[in-house]
Amino acid sequence: MSSPLSTPLSAQGIVTDATIHANLDSAALTQHALDNGEGKRAKHGPLVVETGKHTGRSAKDKFIVRNAETEETVWWDNNASMTPEHFAALKEDFLAALKDKDTLYVADLFGGSQPEHRVNVRVVNELAWHNQFIRTLLVRPTASELEGFVPEYTIIDLPTFRADPARHGTRSETVIAVNLEEKLILIGGTKYAGEMKKSVFGILNYLLPPKGVMPMHCSANIGPDGKSAVFFGLSGTGKTTLSADASRTLIGDDEHGWSDTAVFNFEGGCYAKMIRLDPESEPEIYATTRMEGTVLENVVMDENGEIDLDDATLAENTRGAYPLSSIPNTSADNLGPPPSNVIMLTADAFGVLPPIARLTPDQAMYHFLSGYTAKVAGTEIGVTEPTATFSTCFGAPFMPRHPSVYGNLLKKRIAEGGAQCWLVNTGWTGGKYGEGHRMPIKATRALLNAALDGSLNDAEFRKDENFGFEVPVSVPGVDSAILDPRSTWDNPEEYDVTARKLVQLFVDNFEPFAAHVDQGVRDAAPAAA
Repeated sequence: MSSPLSTPLSAQGIVTDATIHANLDSAALTQHALDNGEGKRAKHGPLVVETGKHTGRSAKDKFIVRNAETEETVWWDNNASMTPEHFAALKEDFLAALKDKDTLYVADLFGGSQPEHRVNVRVVNELAWHNQFIRTLLVRPTASELEGFVPEYTIIDLPTFRADPARHGTRSETVIAVNLEEKLILIGGTKYAGEMKKSVFGILNYLLPPKGVMPMHCSANIGPDGKSAVFFGLSGTGKTTLSADASRTLIGDDEHGWSDTAVFNFEGGCYAKMIRLDPESEPEIYATTRMEGTVLENVVMDENGEIDLDDATLAENTRGAYPLSSIPNTSADNLGPPPSNVIMLTADAFGVLPPIARLTPDQAMYHFLSGYTAKVAGTEIGVTEPTATFSTCFGAPFMPRHPSVYGNLLKKRIAEGGAQCWLVNTGWTGGKYGEGHRMPIKATRALLNAALDGSLNDAEFRKDENFGFEVPVSVPGVDSAILDPRSTWDNPEEYDVTARKLVQLFVDNFEPFAAHVDQGVRDAAPAAA
């Protein structure tokens, strides 16, 4: 069942007597996972697994080694550091732990679909389903590409490893340690597979900006007119749902690069939220839950193999990993032309923002650096009203460099390519969460379609009195009332109070970035009426 590696593991300091299963296909890895008791097969084919206590990323347990390579290049205000000495001890103990393994699974993969901008990554796993996951999420080399494959970065993921805070300089027994100088990433103490994919994203976020390539936490697709669009957004804003449109060609749902010649997917698969997935509004994604090759994380399954996507007993963050080929109408090359439209998604639980707004390049950079969305009441103990969340560049946890690096790159790309920018609110209308209601997805899709096909530019626009961006007055097929958020509130004066509060949250959040941008971007800040 195993195949030889083009570069022996021993060449990377990994010496073990374990059976090495290298570059297996998904069917073989699924069978290994089932044989090892790592998961169960659902009635309709997917592999269903549980990740234990870690059902999401352990952001506070991630570290970058602080050394000559990273001292002046990493944004240390945002990234926890680890000393070279602590990493050396951690690496020594990881290699010792590998020697005790009877079986290891190894995959050689690409991070990035555009050949001149991709990175070669070797992933070493103790769990078969982890190897299947990363083989699904990254880009698989062809047989000929594997023959000459030389890894540039290596990820070792051992969920059974327990870090020692005193010896390794960690916060807990869980660790994600990134050494950009040694090109080695060590992940231990967590079964959450998303740590691997986001580690590769972090690598590309570090490597690409000096090459003039914009790394983006976004989805992307191509319209019938051949023009592409990118969709920035934090979790829960609709990034995956809105890009999986059968009328458009999907490039990818989460991570992309914007080069001189293309927008290209960093990955070869999708990692979608599954909780309360609606087969009517999200049929393409729902269909993947019935396919072999899909890995479902923390989805509840009964003794008959039937899955319940509405059951959050194991986690609210239930996920499905599936190949891009599972979605109809996907890009054969995993890339498209540089984007003509840039969409920034937010789920405004305050009910203040309009469903769509047209942005100038300066406003686009302001909202990109802000990265706004909102938590709703009840998601955390003590949260009784909507809470603003700002994640710069719509992905602060994955940004090793200062946000201004990515913001200035985006502004440069928009200026050079003439992309039109839009802010889309998929959150609440008619009041804040608990009083209003969620923006109708049909209205959101209609507005997006009008933006993407260019017809929205012909609409009449008004200037929003709080945020200064342009908002359409009427759009065919959309209730004009929702285009003016203030008019949808039972108490317009309460809207004004809430709007002033949100404006001030934006202003306060942007203060640390103000010195790193030009006057035009500073002038794009909102100002309450």
